[in-house]
Amino acid sequence: MKTNFHCTNCQYISPKWLGKCPSCEEWNTLQEEIVEKKTKQSQKKEVWSDEKKVINKAKKIESVVYQKLNRIDCQDAELNRVLGGGLVKGSLVLIGGEPGIGKSTLLLQLALNLPNKICYISGEESESQIKMRADRIHPESQHCYVLAETNLSRILKEVNEVKPEILIIDSIQTISTPFQDSTPGSVSQVRECTSELQRFAKERNIVVFIIGHITKEGSIAGPKILEHIVDVVLQFEGDKNYSYRILRSLKNRFGSTDELGIYEMVTKGLKAITNPSDLLLSQSDENLSGSSVAATINGARPMLVETQALVSTAVYGNPQRSSTGFDLRRMNMLLAILEKRANMQFGQQDVFLNIAGGIKMVDPSIDLAIATSLVSSLQDITVSSKYCFSAELGLTGEIRAVHRIDQRILEADRLGFEKIFISNYNLKTLDPSKYNIEMVGLSKIEDLIYQVFT
Repeated sequence: MKTNFHCTNCQYISPKWLGKCPSCEEWNTLQEEIVEKKTKQSQKKEVWSDEKKVINKAKKIESVVYQKLNRIDCQDAELNRVLGGGLVKGSLVLIGGEPGIGKSTLLLQLALNLPNKICYISGEESESQIKMRADRIHPESQHCYVLAETNLSRILKEVNEVKPEILIIDSIQTISTPFQDSTPGSVSQVRECTSELQRFAKERNIVVFIIGHITKEGSIAGPKILEHIVDVVLQFEGDKNYSYRILRSLKNRFGSTDELGIYEMVTKGLKAITNPSDLLLSQSDENLSGSSVAATINGARPMLVETQALVSTAVYGNPQRSSTGFDLRRMNMLLAILEKRANMQFGQQDVFLNIAGGIKMVDPSIDLAIATSLVSSLQDITVSSKYCFSAELGLTGEIRAVHRIDQRILEADRLGFEKIFISNYNLKTLDPSKYNIEMVGLSKIEDLIYQVFT
């Protein structure tokens, strides 16, 4: 029997094991894979496929009829938002996350709440274990079928008889096909099972959810081709020591990848957080230095987040730079702008930055709030908790305009903020009479220092 070694990152094939992949230069990514036997390949036959095969022919693009996507409402506002408006029939959705983060709970909750016929396949838990969790989440459901099985041929044969609208596989690393000699969870098994599920989803026009494990680096385990095969890749994040969870879209062929959903883990499952601004803002009534509020946009949702900075004198030689929830290189850029353009000395200071609530931000409009927090902590001057900031900082020290400023202002106005600091270029396009909040236009970083700290 012949074996090869496949790279899980780039699919490079080597006849022997190597510590470093010659193609993508990643370490420890080559995994042993038994070459498929010809006898078994010839015997391979799908028990669910129709005997009549339709041969596709090339068409002119003008003759192709566009069909409107028929989406299934998930009965979950956060999941609908991340998916782009609901589930698309015939799609393959992959959900990854750390063990115990709530992936199975999220999909079991979806299966119990929807009125559609759903089949839940578990390769990790028994049917009684699933029933025990289901009674805690949603005691009654007439449309959910459960099956504890790991053989893909038996799964597809049973699903073909049940004919559900949604199929949930928990998890893909435990499922195996008898036409591959390798162990469950190997590169060949994961690739083959996912390809078979994709064909099943397209031919039967059903939605297939796949739960995938992740590696210690945070990426989805298995071959990289797994993420190319599926239509949607969702990442479920959060700290098991806290109750909040964040659902992100890493790939979506039917919608935006900028959206995120926020959940809270409660006794009866996952509760959707419809107003994340209340979660991400400080619950303290006292004004403290080193803190400011930024008005950002994540996808189509405006949010207010709190930025916290701590600047202290460096005791041990080289100053430390640490950032949580924000790009460290961009923070260093903002420090350089403050030193050069505003004459703020951070050279011999330890700088620590944190985005409250455990969320990661990439919106450049948060620059102004971060700069305010850094100066506030450096000079130990308190910034009013009724002030809000939304603008980008340029290398020359100018305050740059950001998009969709009206939605940011309305969100700050709704939450009771009294003043919002924005770019002068944004201010020229706004009608102040439409808002109850005071808008202050800034053109350069010196204006921020003068307006807030003097």
